[in-house]
Amino acid sequence: MPEAETSHAAAPGRPKQGSAPSGGSAADEVASVGATFSWPVRVYWEDTDAGGIVYYANYLKFFERARTEWLRALGLEQQALRAQTGAMFVVSEAAIKYHLSARLDDQLLVTAKIGTMGRSSFTMEQQALRVAAPANPGEVELLCAATVRIGWVEASGLKPARIPNNILQALKT
Repeated sequence: MPEAETSHAAAPGRPKQGSAPSGGSAADEVASVGATFSWPVRVYWEDTDAGGIVYYANYLKFFERARTEWLRALGLEQQALRAQTGAMFVVSEAAIKYHLSARLDDQLLVTAKIGTMGRSSFTMEQQALRVAAPANPGEVELLCAATVRIGWVEASGLKPARIPNNILQALKT
């Protein structure tokens, strides 16, 4: 699993590539090799359990939101993809490791980064990071890490299919 980054976190909706500034448009950066997309999430009452911590399954929701916003930043709207191609992305597998608990009002950064890429599926490496207190700006704590396999399927019968080349290129470039 990826380690938590202890340097400055990427701005929301922008990838982080080491500590060097990156150029180009957000869509170009998000899809570039090694880029990490970040999406801010605030913890609300509805996200917590009776113990006042984020309910474990809600990290899956946070990861889904980050992947969806990552696709949007690439110019790929999921409803439009389904309408244009008759196919869609689905989660086929998730491996999650919980490290620390998030609590009410915590500010999180949820990341998404392509791990491996195939013709009909790819993996995403994702993290939920707590943004540190104002006394330590830019520092983050790893709360949860996941590897999520995303498959491309025909919408009508949910049969696996090859990801169209134009979409593959958008994901890779």
